[in-house]
Amino acid sequence: MHEVEHPRGLPVVILCGGQGTRMQSPTPTKKELVEVGDRPILWHVMRIYAAFGHTRFILTLGHQAEALKRYFLEYEAMSTDVTITLGRSSALTYHRAKPEEEWEVTLADTGMNTEKGSRIYRVARYIDMDTFFVTYGDGVGDVDIAALLAFHRAHGRLATVTGVRPHSQYGILQVDEGGHVSGFGEKPLLDHWINAGFMVFERGVLEYLGPEDGVDLERQALPRLAADGQLMMYRHTGFWRSMDTFKEALELDAIWRASAPWKVW
Repeated sequence: MHEVEHPRGLPVVILCGGQGTRMQSPTPTKKELVEVGDRPILWHVMRIYAAFGHTRFILTLGHQAEALKRYFLEYEAMSTDVTITLGRSSALTYHRAKPEEEWEVTLADTGMNTEKGSRIYRVARYIDMDTFFVTYGDGVGDVDIAALLAFHRAHGRLATVTGVRPHSQYGILQVDEGGHVSGFGEKPLLDHWINAGFMVFERGVLEYLGPEDGVDLERQALPRLAADGQLMMYRHTGFWRSMDTFKEALELDAIWRASAPWKVW
């Protein structure tokens, strides 16, 4: 039997502590705050979960923690209409018209050089349910969060990752032994699956992590869970893209303005 649900859904841990060294944008913006369609990529990630009723977010901060804190501390004033009564220190009236006003956002400093597994462990005190989500702050997709959670609960293991099949970065030449090119495949879908984030964990996953700085999620914790038979993959065959470089940010912005395929809200 599952625990009683919270009216705002399960906690959603979003990994936001990395340096984003591959971004190299013209301005030194924190990667999760780089805008896609006039909103930070992080906002898009949060809106995906919120569309399925999960509006309690725990952000693991590290590099440029102050930028993320400033964004949320100033969020209402910067994203809604506001009336200011001059001469009165606290006379602000926000004209609320944003669905994200009911979001609960915990901003937790987890260290500058901490690996992802350790960051999750360090926010455990804010995770108040046995089941919780974990994802990256720079990947979006039209993932059916309800179906993902149902899959996780049905198999009964400790952890689920969402797998996607990526497209090749390059076009593929179709060539015979003599060097004759018979065709050209433009960035075909590859055969292997990769971890796209959108993970679901049980509290028992914390035993695979630890308080020290160096517990890597992808290279240590997830392989150990797999070796113990405690890891499953939910197959997502719809849209998914991550944003590691400024070029990818521009591509996502163009995709958003053309079709917004991950807009599930």
